[in-house]
Amino acid sequence: MPPILPSGTAVRTPSGDLPPGVVRYRSSAMSDAIEPGHRPTEDERLLGRQDAAFIHTDPWRIHRITSEFVAGFDAFAEVGLAVSMFGSARTKPGDPMYTAAEATAAEFARAGYAVITGGGPGIMEACNKGAREAGGTSIGAGIELPHEQHMNRYLDLALDFRYFFVRKTMFVKYAEAFVVFPGGFGTLDEMFESLTLIQTRKVRMFPTVLYGKRYWSGLADWIRETVVAAGNVTEEDLELLQIADSPKQTVEMVIACTTGACGHARHARAAAT
Repeated sequence: MPPILPSGTAVRTPSGDLPPGVVRYRSSAMSDAIEPGHRPTEDERLLGRQDAAFIHTDPWRIHRITSEFVAGFDAFAEVGLAVSMFGSARTKPGDPMYTAAEATAAEFARAGYAVITGGGPGIMEACNKGAREAGGTSIGAGIELPHEQHMNRYLDLALDFRYFFVRKTMFVKYAEAFVVFPGGFGTLDEMFESLTLIQTRKVRMFPTVLYGKRYWSGLADWIRETVVAAGNVTEEDLELLQIADSPKQTVEMVIACTTGACGHARHARAAAT
């Protein structure tokens, strides 16, 4: 166990399943391991109201949340140019999307970007592997789950979070763009969160690139034919989504939008201000 430190302190801990030399940060409130069997996660405790105890415990939980924000800000402070990459944890090595994610992350690394992922297996592992083996900085922001999901072996910096909303802040705050590979609910959540932040102008010049036309075109068509048609989003909002089919194209799209040259109206206006 790391020493008990004041709330908000980031501590370096032994990496456990990670290779020697990897820096792993946890907030001072984070335990070293999830206990065997199910136990409520901190998100579950925060969001649940099983009994009246929340009246007394929830106000104190803010210190643990603050601790996680401070730990994340401290660990990411000097990351520099970066891109957050998402995708399914279930994708296996040898799958075409695993290979594509690895190659795309390597392209970003060669272009001077650090790669930030959720730190787990599947597409996350592929992205971290590609970035690290190409000489870039490979970062993983893990999350406490009912059954512990181990960090992958390709990380230079590993962070553990209890709260999804704190972790999500790090994905957005320290990245220039989101690159989204095929995935499930978690991947879709990250994608739509980024689109909401752009649409509401909470962030600017933040391209969201979906990798794999075959996987994503049905979703794009549904948004255009149903959501836009119903007047719930505009055609301009739909332009915030870009679809790429090669590692090189993905990197070029991100660089174009972050320099204001992607041609999308909202990004162009943001670059001009």
